[in-house]
Amino acid sequence: MDSQRLFLFFALALVLMLIWQSWEMHNAPPIKAPTESTQSAPAPEAPPGVPSAPAPRPTEATPAPKATEALARGTRIAVRTDVIDAVIDAQGGDMRVLKLRQYPVTLDKPQEAFPLLHDDGLELFIAQSGLIGLEGQYPNHKTSYSAESGQYALADGQNELRVPLKWRDPGGMQYTKTYVFRRGSYVVDVEFAVKNETRREWAGYLYGQFQRMHSASTGFLRVIPSYTGGAIYTTENHYEKISFDDMAKSPLKRPVKGGWVAMLQHYFVGSWLPAPDQRNEFYTDVLEGTRYVLGLKNQTPTKVAPGESGTLHLSLYAGPKEQKILKTLPEGMNLTVDYGFLTVISAPLFWLLEQIHRLLGNWGWAIIVLTILIKAAFYPLSAASYKSMANMRKMQPKMQALKERFGDDRQKLNQAMMELYKTEKINPLGGCLPILIQIPVFLALYWVLLESVEMRQAPWVGWIKDLSAQDPYYILPIIMGASMFVQQKLNPQPLDPIQQKVFMVLPFVFTVFFLFFPAGLVLYWTVNNILSIAQQWRIMRVVEGKKK
Repeated sequence: MDSQRLFLFFALALVLMLIWQSWEMHNAPPIKAPTESTQSAPAPEAPPGVPSAPAPRPTEATPAPKATEALARGTRIAVRTDVIDAVIDAQGGDMRVLKLRQYPVTLDKPQEAFPLLHDDGLELFIAQSGLIGLEGQYPNHKTSYSAESGQYALADGQNELRVPLKWRDPGGMQYTKTYVFRRGSYVVDVEFAVKNETRREWAGYLYGQFQRMHSASTGFLRVIPSYTGGAIYTTENHYEKISFDDMAKSPLKRPVKGGWVAMLQHYFVGSWLPAPDQRNEFYTDVLEGTRYVLGLKNQTPTKVAPGESGTLHLSLYAGPKEQKILKTLPEGMNLTVDYGFLTVISAPLFWLLEQIHRLLGNWGWAIIVLTILIKAAFYPLSAASYKSMANMRKMQPKMQALKERFGDDRQKLNQAMMELYKTEKINPLGGCLPILIQIPVFLALYWVLLESVEMRQAPWVGWIKDLSAQDPYYILPIIMGASMFVQQKLNPQPLDPIQQKVFMVLPFVFTVFFLFFPAGLVLYWTVNNILSIAQQWRIMRVVEGKKK
């Protein structure tokens, strides 16, 4: 098998894998939306969905079955900054809605901000936090808080916006849960101020968790699979994915120091970020079989003496997986841009792509220039591959004559062909190794273009207004298909007529697949094909022009 066909088979296998994943997501059983309750209730000591405080003794009692947890609603508090529109619910003090003002839902709706967090429908995704303890009542995400106002906005010239929620327990403890927003930032600090007006020492543990539903994306072949689910980072094991299936099969319960927990989706992420020296326990849970919980809770209690006050802190990041932002966050957050096992190659490729973009100011032209640079770097390997194909192409008449001579006797035909290769000093597999070496780079760049939020709604030229969306007029996929057809004509043709027909059909098959791919990926593939045609045509002219 020649190198070009090896690459085509590999690429076809990749495309078929993506199609299969899309089909699985499309045909997954639907998830029923939870029934919501609008009634508020006082905070119970240990409501369903609230993590338990660390036991004072190693012996633990058998946990009781969990009751159904309705997502109650209370007073809604609207918050607006220069980059965020948020809604906090006084019932639980949850972050129920968070929209990213600088990331429109679609280009057709530039005024409609992308809703990363929301508490409606089958894609429910909210951030919850609270305090737990061993004695008395604590403000958790079932507590009914009171708010001073129903609307908060970051004023011009103001760099910080504080949104306080208050609750007092019957025993004399006063709590103030404050969300702290800052200008230009997707990091929201959560502070719990504790005022102890009792005669006993107070001890409590802080927790933060995400609660999320997940349903399959609709539209067969309209979505390129990208990981949606949980992830954690620890200094021991670094970045780990915790899928929804993992949460359902076996609850996570892991003591750690520092690190973070996150819920990932294509282009965006929500993450709870504790202090790096803080000891926590990462945990997961599943409520009603449809809502997945991933969170962390302190392992060491914060203590407040009688008559004193104390504060507990936790940070929430809810925003884009943009590299320049992620670099300012705790260690490992840049790994939420999930390049998979090819990260070691993809990360430098993105860095180079970003540098080119800084010079050109357009991601489409940056993709083209990067493709040219990669092609130039691999020119010696490509030249060896194309030279091998050119030599094979020169031998086509002799190989055809051998086929006519030996007919269906495959053994004698193969022996004769091996003798021909030996006489002409041709290695039929000589072009395969260069292509195999390049494949990881091609795949790494594929994931860079797929995972980078910087490509989202980024224009190129003319009709391409969004490199992360499919070409609206299918011009690029058609050009790509035509380039593949030309490549097939340049390659040595197989002796078997059936194989000839199969390989001639492949460009049309790929064209159909690429109709649904993001324009940035199709642009990369098209430019790569055109450069390959130019290289191959030049080398074949040189080789075939030599005297036999």
